[in-house]
Amino acid sequence: MADNKEHGPEIDDVSGVETTGHSWDGIKELNNPLPRWWLWTFYLTIIWALIYTVLYPAWPMISSSTGGVLGWSSRASLAEDVNAAKEAQSVFLDKLAATDVAEIQSDAELTQFAVAGGSAAFKVNCVQCHGSGATGSPGYPNLNDDDWIWGGSIEEIHTTIQHGIRHAGDDDTRISDMPAYGADEILSREEISDVAWYVRKISSQEFDAAAADRGQVIFEENCAACHGDSGEGLRELGGPRLADSIWLYGGEHADIMAQINKPKQGVMPAWGARLGEATVKQLAVYIHSLGGGE
Repeated sequence: MADNKEHGPEIDDVSGVETTGHSWDGIKELNNPLPRWWLWTFYLTIIWALIYTVLYPAWPMISSSTGGVLGWSSRASLAEDVNAAKEAQSVFLDKLAATDVAEIQSDAELTQFAVAGGSAAFKVNCVQCHGSGATGSPGYPNLNDDDWIWGGSIEEIHTTIQHGIRHAGDDDTRISDMPAYGADEILSREEISDVAWYVRKISSQEFDAAAADRGQVIFEENCAACHGDSGEGLRELGGPRLADSIWLYGGEHADIMAQINKPKQGVMPAWGARLGEATVKQLAVYIHSLGGGE
C-alpha cells in the first residue's frame, strides 16, 4: 500500500478502484468518473437550453421577458386555439339561436352539442344550488325527478331558466307567493297543525286521523286554490304538488307546520340576460335530458 502512494494514485484494496485521495472519518472516496454518454447528454442539454432561450420567451425582465427570435407566445397560441374552437362551435350556436327550443331534440347532432354545452354551463352556474348531480338539497329542487313546480316540458324549463323565479330584475319572472298563515294570523297554531296532518295524509305518510279530518276543511278553504283539491298542485300558479313524497323544505309534521306558518320563498336568478339565449337553450336541453323532464 505504501508503494502505491509513492509511485502513483492510491488504489482501494477492496474494490481495486483508484481513490480521489479524500478521506472522511477513515472512509475514502473512490474515483468513479461519470459515463461518457451521460456527460455528452448533459452537455447537449446545456446547448439545448441556450438555443431555447434565444428562440423562445425565457429571461424575465423588469416588466416583461425576452420575446425570443421566433416571436412565439403561449397566450397568442391559446387565443388562436380558443378562436378556432369558437369558429367550430359557431355553426351550432347559430343553429341553436335560430331553432325553437322545442325543435332542438329533433336534430340528433344539435341535441348532442346542446347537451354537452348545457352540461358545462350547469357545472359553472347551477351546481352551487342544485348539486353536481342535479339532485338538489333542502330548499333547492331535484332536477332528476318528475316533480316540477312550474312544469317539466323543455319549453317550461327554458322559460324558468330564462326568467328565473321571483327575480326582481325580470318582468316575466315566475312568481308565486304563499301567505304566511301563522305569522299573519290567518290561521291559529292548532289549525296549522291540523292542516299539516291532512297534508301528511294526502302524501301517504303517518298522520293523526282526527286532526287530518279537521285539517281537510281548512285545506279546502285556504290551500286548494293553489295546490289543487287533492294536493296535486297547479303549475300555472306555481303551486307545488303535495300528494307525493317529494319535499322541498321537508315532509315531517313540524316542517310542514313551519312552511305554513311562515313560508320560505325560494329565488332563482333570471339567466337569460346573463348567459344569452344559446346557453339558456343548452341548459334547458341538458336538464330535460336528465330524465325528469316531461
